[in-house]
Amino acid sequence: MPRDSWDSWDEDGTPHPLALRHTGRSEQEPDRLPEVRELEVLGWEPAPEETLWVFLPYVWPPADRTWVPDRSTHWAVETRLDGHGHITGVEAAPLADPDLHDLDREAEETLTALGLPRRPPGRLWLLRPPGSLPALGAVLDHLRALARERGVEVRPSADFLALVRTELASLAAESESESGSGSGSESGSESGSGPESGAASDTGG
Repeated sequence: MPRDSWDSWDEDGTPHPLALRHTGRSEQEPDRLPEVRELEVLGWEPAPEETLWVFLPYVWPPADRTWVPDRSTHWAVETRLDGHGHITGVEAAPLADPDLHDLDREAEETLTALGLPRRPPGRLWLLRPPGSLPALGAVLDHLRALARERGVEVRPSADFLALVRTELASLAAESESESGSGSGSESGSESGSGPESGAASDTGG
């Protein structure tokens, strides 16, 4: 993986091959899309949505990040109650485009404050833990603990961004070192040639 592909939103990249089997708008929420569920089985996890981590795919090791087109639907749920607090009805409706833009505004403002470019629209990012950490949550816990150990406030800031970027590069180097010391017998990872390549197409979710 070329070094210059780090610190980018993979603007000219292509989605994971699994995404090609699923087309059209789906009524599912992002984490319930079939392609996201399939990638989770392969060890990928949706990138965290918290504002603290909005920059994470940008600095994540390129070999351990991927994305699929966002064909999901975000729902607004309204619950009606009677005078005693009992639920009398529930209505769900898709969020309108202006409401979706409002959801993205805080994230984009945070990226701008950090001096990072805007994210390409219409993508759902998925990540794999680099190094020896077993899961994405363990990586996030490790980064928080490291920041506290070094006196860096855990919030979206230039200092926190720099710490995360440096530590992720270190974890990626650890992964490459472990891979290079292996037998080289593993193959068919994420190029679409692995065991997941024979599933049937889903054209609506």
